[in-house]
Amino acid sequence: MNRPSLYFRDEHHLFRQSVRQFIDTEVVPNTDAWETARRIPVSIFQRMGELGYLGLPFSETYGGVDADFWYSVVFLEELARCGMGGFATAVSVHEYMAVNHIAKAGSDDLKNRYLRPAIAGEKVAALAITEPDTGSDVSAIRTTATRTDEGDAFIVNGAKTFISNGTYGDFVTLVVRTDPNAPRPDAGISLLVVDLDSPGITRTKLNKIGWHSSDTAEIRFDDVRVPVANLIGQENRGFYYLMESLQLERLVAGIMAVSGAQLALDWTLNYLNEREAFGKKIGKFQAIRHKIADVATEIEMARQFVYHTGWLFTQGEVVVKECSMVKLATAEMQKRVVDTCLQFFGGYGYIEDYPIARAYRDVRVGTIAGGTSEIMREIIAKIVIDAVAYKAVY
Repeated sequence: MNRPSLYFRDEHHLFRQSVRQFIDTEVVPNTDAWETARRIPVSIFQRMGELGYLGLPFSETYGGVDADFWYSVVFLEELARCGMGGFATAVSVHEYMAVNHIAKAGSDDLKNRYLRPAIAGEKVAALAITEPDTGSDVSAIRTTATRTDEGDAFIVNGAKTFISNGTYGDFVTLVVRTDPNAPRPDAGISLLVVDLDSPGITRTKLNKIGWHSSDTAEIRFDDVRVPVANLIGQENRGFYYLMESLQLERLVAGIMAVSGAQLALDWTLNYLNEREAFGKKIGKFQAIRHKIADVATEIEMARQFVYHTGWLFTQGEVVVKECSMVKLATAEMQKRVVDTCLQFFGGYGYIEDYPIARAYRDVRVGTIAGGTSEIMREIIAKIVIDAVAYKAVY
């Protein structure tokens, strides 16, 4: 029986059951194959498109579901329960980060050419912000997009790195500098949609510690021609679009971090009830029991803060502070939880046959990807100490 909730209704619980069944029957059995191949087949994106999972937050006009935000929370929580950080990342980047800008600020033409097939799972999307020499400082990006003399296209030059879905994806929402002479560095940035099979693009797959089932790339752009029609929203307003959407990106990361931590705890509880030492189940030893109590408490506290932040987000509040706190707290929490849980598996926790070993590899990047913990602390400090305020863009 589901406990009373401020956020979830009966229909959300029914939706959770359907997503969990999909994950358990069509995703989890492929874990070893996808992790070994270090890629996800396009067919699984198409299957999620058929089921409507990739269009939850988007308008029905373009094939979406237009469901409320709590359906997305359910989907993301169940997605993280697949136990593959790479798979969960690839799907969440595709749906909640790469096409979000197209849905909010793109033209009808862009929505029909890119958002619609992304919702259907026919095209896989990536978001390219980070550069080899530029991480969280978006205003310092160097990739340029210069208009042609005819004015009908941009010529893109530069490089991006750590791009999820960048190796095998079909298109990328690309952050570029369109006005090198802007009075402020953040004022000359734009967003372009770029087909990843365009002439002049070179993709190099990166070899990661974890997230093996997802592909991550460094992408070079050498005189890549992009039609002006592929500009998202207004030229030179890209920085502000990004700052708005980063709230959602960090909230998404927090939702999956909490669910991933809960999964690690569930694995551990099962193990504690199976493994024996000194003639009794190891779950009966006080030292372990009290650690588990701490872990369970940490997870529940994080979950409630994530839900509250999600509620503020649905009310249209600017939640830069809260989402930064969510990203910081949940990423650090998940790292601690998985480390603690692995300890209770003993030597088996260090064996690849046990999923906790994969979780240990996957979780480490949580405090780095999507904005490091250090950057989150600086954002929070600016708001709390310096009284920096943020306004809605869309």
